[in-house]
Amino acid sequence: MHHPNLLFDLDGTLTDSRLGITRAIQVALRAEGIDEPDLRALEVFIGPPLLQSFMTHYGFDEARAWRAVEAYRVYFRTTGLYENEVYGGIRELLAGLHAAGRRLYLVTAKPWVFAQEILRHFALTDYFTALHGSELDGTRGDKTELLRYVLATEALAPETCLMLGDREHDLIAARENGVAAVALGYGFGSQEELERQRPAFHFHSVAALRQGFGL
Repeated sequence: MHHPNLLFDLDGTLTDSRLGITRAIQVALRAEGIDEPDLRALEVFIGPPLLQSFMTHYGFDEARAWRAVEAYRVYFRTTGLYENEVYGGIRELLAGLHAAGRRLYLVTAKPWVFAQEILRHFALTDYFTALHGSELDGTRGDKTELLRYVLATEALAPETCLMLGDREHDLIAARENGVAAVALGYGFGSQEELERQRPAFHFHSVAALRQGFGL
């Protein structure tokens, strides 16, 4: 794993955002008259674009899904964003990679305005060369499209890059763009989901990932 350019997902890769995201989804569903007391049932929303997830899992039409997304954001931007924590060992991993001269990029389907605040809040911003996410209107919410945009914008050759993520969307995006992928089993994707995409590397803990990088 000697690639000079490392493309990191955010949720389930750098931070455990489970509580903030599922509570925000719970609030959004309640605004639409749906009570879901089991936060674990809402973990399927972590990773994929929210708009599509509301349509897929609750059968919302597009207009209703957008209302739910807006209700989600009201809670998330003030409260849910901070119901979050950096995985143990991640800060040391980023510091070590940065010190070794690797270029780190954040590539998340989350709106970049939220991702930017999360990095600032946890004092991770300085490790990254650039941050890329979706727009609030849904532009580049698809991970494959987003990664294509990042490669073009940052003038990165796919063979020099490594995409690290915990959901199949990260691995599919990497494959579709000719980028090698690292599956992270400590996040929110199941082992079956990740192995189905045949990533180049698969690590089940942050400690194992650090060892993989020789840190």
